Amino acid sequence: MNVVMIGAGYVGLVSGACFAEFGAKVTCVDKLEERITALQQGKIPIYEPGLDDLVRKNADAGRLAFTTDVAGSVANADLIFIAVGTPTRRGDGHADLKYVYAAAEEIAVNLQGYTVIVDKSTVPVGTAREVARVVKKANPDADFDVASNPEFLREGSAISDFMRPDRVVLGVEAERAEELLRELYRPLNLIEAPIFVTGLESAELIKYAANAFLATKISFINEMSQLCEKTGADVNAVAKGMGMDKRIGNKFLHAGPGYGGSCFPKDTLALNRMAQEHGVGSRIVEAVVEVNASQKARMVSKIREALGGSEADKRIAVLGLTFKPETDDMRDAPALAILPALIDRGATIIAHDPEGMNEARPLLPDSVEYAENINDAIKDADAVVLMTEWNLYRGLNLSDLREAMRGDVFVDLRNVYERGLMERAGLRYTSVGR
Repeated sequence: MNVVMIGAGYVGLVSGACFAEFGAKVTCVDKLEERITALQQGKIPIYEPGLDDLVRKNADAGRLAFTTDVAGSVANADLIFIAVGTPTRRGDGHADLKYVYAAAEEIAVNLQGYTVIVDKSTVPVGTAREVARVVKKANPDADFDVASNPEFLREGSAISDFMRPDRVVLGVEAERAEELLRELYRPLNLIEAPIFVTGLESAELIKYAANAFLATKISFINEMSQLCEKTGADVNAVAKGMGMDKRIGNKFLHAGPGYGGSCFPKDTLALNRMAQEHGVGSRIVEAVVEVNASQKARMVSKIREALGGSEADKRIAVLGLTFKPETDDMRDAPALAILPALIDRGATIIAHDPEGMNEARPLLPDSVEYAENINDAIKDADAVVLMTEWNLYRGLNLSDLREAMRGDVFVDLRNVYERGLMERAGLRYTSVGR
């Protein structure tokens, strides 16, 4: 089976490599020549644990190739996945679909024989039908169907999520399209992964609804963290007690500086816009977005208070920049809102992140200093802020840390450490909701 991934970014590259691992012959196509050249040389442009080995293995086996040639790739394809970016459109919160429709038009003029065009990108309800219209307009004689196959990949564990999914969602209308997609995913039958077949619109909405619900859990526990701080309760205990209820579960009940990343911020905004366009309210999701923004602002105040009411002329070591560990993704990371606010009030920021510093540099103020290692970051710091819970920050030698610092403030925005442990090391400890 010949599979083409239009877009060799995060979703396209991970999905393409995993389909190749399933045994399909996969070609990843991208217009960025430097990205394709790097991939052809075995260089992975994103950080995702295990991806470099998976790409190398399948490229060496002849099942995975990279090219900028759309026409030559599409002509022989059985399945073409559109996996291009759908960023938030400036000014109105809608998902920007220009790359999706441009890909559809380019695919259309090069189709030969029956082909299934699959929306893999996260796209609003109605996109699959619009893609079909674009293709039909560009090539009235094309023999094709359009399907929706949303991705549910968590950055940092994407390969495992793809290979052992909770479910595979297929939005289809044509029987032969369903047959091709089921054949592609047939290796998952061995682990009895559920394949859920539904209509186009339902498949498109499932992804947004799932992400908005998970974002709701994060914003809910962050609101509870504020109440915990006022009442003397411990948000970790509250979350643990809630999570024991099987109807709720313990996932996404971790208080912190707010959600970020490639999905939750843009998908909650897009879902709000979809609801508004159809004349229905989405007050819960609107509140989720507002709470997330306020949580990031609250973290600035928390750091300021820990420093005695002013961050002016303070040297602050920041450990972790990415929105979560095990990724280099800086999209909507809390650091992007928190650090500029501290800098504006006179703080000096020295940042360290094991994978995200190159991505962070063009997004953060030029005044941010970047440390090659943890020791360089904390040296002579008035305060240390743990922003992202990378494993290498979970076992810090607190005595050495305290000795290297000029001050004694430790602000734990991920609740990694216990207060007693920090205080015994001579550190003034601040956490979220405890």
